Amino acid sequence: MSAIYINPVVYTSRPGETRTRAENETYDLLDKLNIGFSRIDHGAAMTIEDCAGVDELLDVDMCKNLFLCNRQQTEFYFLMLPGNKQFKTKVLSAQLGVARLSFAGSEAMQRYLGVAPGSLSVLGLAYDTDRRVRLLIDAELFACEYIGCHPCANTSSLKIKSSDLLDVFLKHTGHNAEKVILSD
Repeated sequence: MSAIYINPVVYTSRPGETRTRAENETYDLLDKLNIGFSRIDHGAAMTIEDCAGVDELLDVDMCKNLFLCNRQQTEFYFLMLPGNKQFKTKVLSAQLGVARLSFAGSEAMQRYLGVAPGSLSVLGLAYDTDRRVRLLIDAELFACEYIGCHPCANTSSLKIKSSDLLDVFLKHTGHNAEKVILSD
């Protein structure tokens, strides 16, 4: 079980109080796109392990999100995979035809996705207006009815229909979801 505090109340609306700029803008966009969600609030969840209790309360598996780049830091990738799945750089690099992938720095994360480490979320693609970041989604997640993610702040978590994310949100941002197969 998670070591962070988790408020056990599940909400289906945005918080009443003002949050961070990125979080407020995320809720504004979800409202604009008419994307429903379930939400819980909790202490800062810095790792997928911190989200164990979140998974239970929202009845969703929170995604593991990784922000990656090539060696030259000219190509950026947002990878979503099941929280319990191991990430193997070699497997993904081979599929992408990239010699070497590494974790992108916090400066690039802030510049392209509008978030700091720990708050990485697919919803941050709304800030990537130049579409510099390629979205990669593990094949297993395409079979999930719901996706668990942060609203660009790691003190709340959302449960969103996968179809809303893939068909409505990504269409709005102009990003395409590329299926990758990451074996354990």
